[in-house]
Order: sequence, then C-alpha cells, then structure tokens
Amino acid sequence: VVFISLLLGWSYYAYAIQLCIVSMENVGEQVVCLIAYHLLFAMFVWSYWKTIFTLPMNPSKEFHLSYAEKELLEREPRGEAHQEVLRRAAKDLPIDTRTMSGAIRYCDRCQLIKPDRCHHCSVCDKCILKMDHHCPWVNNCVGFSNYKFFLLFLAYSLLYCLFIAATDLQYFIKFWTNGLPDTQAKFHIMFLFFAAAMFSVSLSSLFGYHCWLVSKNKSTLEAFRSPVFRHGTDKNGFSLGFSKNMRQVFGDEKKYWLLPIFSSLGDGCSFPTCLVNQDPEQASTPAGLNSTSKNPENHPFPAKPLRESQSHLLTDSQSWAESSTNPGKGKAGMSNPALTMENET
Repeated sequence: VVFISLLLGWSYYAYAIQLCIVSMENVGEQVVCLIAYHLLFAMFVWSYWKTIFTLPMNPSKEFHLSYAEKELLEREPRGEAHQEVLRRAAKDLPIDTRTMSGAIRYCDRCQLIKPDRCHHCSVCDKCILKMDHHCPWVNNCVGFSNYKFFLLFLAYSLLYCLFIAATDLQYFIKFWTNGLPDTQAKFHIMFLFFAAAMFSVSLSSLFGYHCWLVSKNKSTLEAFRSPVFRHGTDKNGFSLGFSKNMRQVFGDEKKYWLLPIFSSLGDGCSFPTCLVNQDPEQASTPAGLNSTSKNPENHPFPAKPLRESQSHLLTDSQSWAESSTNPGKGKAGMSNPALTMENET
C-alpha cells in the first residue's frame, strides 16, 4: 500500500506537472489532458481507498454456536456424533455447501458454522463472507463487502495507466529522437511511460480474470476448488447466468455501477443456487425443464430459505425451482450489509 501510494504521488507530479504543464505547448491539449487525468485519478484513488478501508464482513450471530452447543461439541469426539450436533445447529440456516466429505462446514477457530462461500482467512484470523482472496496490494481481505470496490479499483487503475501511456507516447518517442529539450522532464516522461505500460499489461490480465469470475459468479477460491453441494461438486452451482451474476456484484441500479458505492445484492450469508448440475448459461432442452418443474422431489438437493434480498433473482427464470424454497422458515437476514459489519474483534 505504501509502495502504490508513493508511486501514485510520483505519477501525479510527473504527469500533471512535468508532462502537461512543462512539456506540452498546446494549451488546448493541456486542458483536455489535465481534466481527463484528474477524473481518472479521482476515481482510482476513491475506489482504492474504499477497497482498503472497507472492513470485511463476518458471519452474523445466527451462525455462531450457542454456549450449550459449544459445550456439547467439546464433549463429543470427532465423527458422526460431532456432525450430528452441527446438523441440529444448522437445520434452519440457509446453507447448501458442504466439505469434501459431505460434512457441515465448521470453523474451529471462530467456533461458527460457515455460511455458503465463507472462508477463514489466516492473515485476518477470522471468517470472511464470500471471501475471494487476501490481497497484499490493498492490505485487506477482498470479500462480499468490498469486492465491487476491488473490481472498480482494477478497472480505474487500468484506465489510468492506459491513458497515461497513450498521451505520453508521442513525448516518449521525442525523447528517443532527441526532440525534447534536455531538462528534468525528459527522465520523468521516460519512466512514466515505462511504468504505465508495464502496469497496463499486468492489470489487464488481472482485470480480465476477475471479469470472467464475475460472469461465472465465482470467487478466486471457488475457481481453484469448486464448491461442494449435497449432490456433489458443482463448479457452476452459484451461476445464474451472465446478467444475474453481474447484478449480484453491482446491484440492480445501473447508476451506481461505476461508482465505489456499496450496491451488491444480498447479505453475504445466503446465495441463490443453480438447481441442476450444468452450466445455466447453456441452452437446456424443454423436456429437461419440464421434468425439473413437475417433479420437485428429484432435485439434486433441496433449497434452503434465501434472504429476501437475494431471492428475487430467481423469480423470472424457469430453471430454478421457486416452489422448493420456504422463506417462512428462514431467520431474518441483515437488512443493510454496509451497516451490519461486525467489529474486527
């Protein structure tokens, strides 16, 4: 974070002062470049700031075991009796995923039942909702609460570097053809182009990878190890199709998509799932859809109650068995994720 902050400060001095003000002779070019540069600079810093200082969300209290359940777990040996205690504690929780052996996902460190897509971060030493990865470049865990900010940070940093490289290119060429006066600005222009071009290459690959993850509704952890459901491993278990996958991260209101303002759908504890073991973006036969809708008993796994903030994603598609959900049995979810983040302690 310190390295990026220092690099960003130097890039501002090198571009705004040494390139635009000192080296550019055309006033119109100066004005256009400075306005566009400051717009990208502001969005880059804003999204980076939000990624760093947005606290990762932890599982809500309903996923924590009670004192009696903790005492019972300590007395029971590891095995079926241990799992029976966890199954009783998780019977009303909206969880669909399991361990590789089919057991309830439980964190011994935090003493809680893990919600779907939740993982324990060894660096933060706590469970993070929809954890993607722990990023040293932002000194924070990237998860449900700040994944949108992280994507915007990658997008605006890539645009920032591409803009600098594109507008600096002609002066970089003049540097090698001795077309620039021999001043201090020459070296700032040269190093500025090299840094912008180098970061553009690395950022484009990273941003492209995360765009693919969003399109498939996967986290980095899930891309390397597919989630396990009651019916088995399913790499596309959380994918609802491109449009709905995008809306899960960016929200329903498009006016907030390009702003680092929290607009992701849901509470991070429960997620809609695809109820067939196939990629929902591939065309399904009408017969397959009819057999799924007419015989709900044949579903690979029964759907647990979803939070109200997520369940509307399933209302306009024939591929999901809406009748199998029972919101009345689910516990109340968090109404505003941005206001219900638990303390780091």
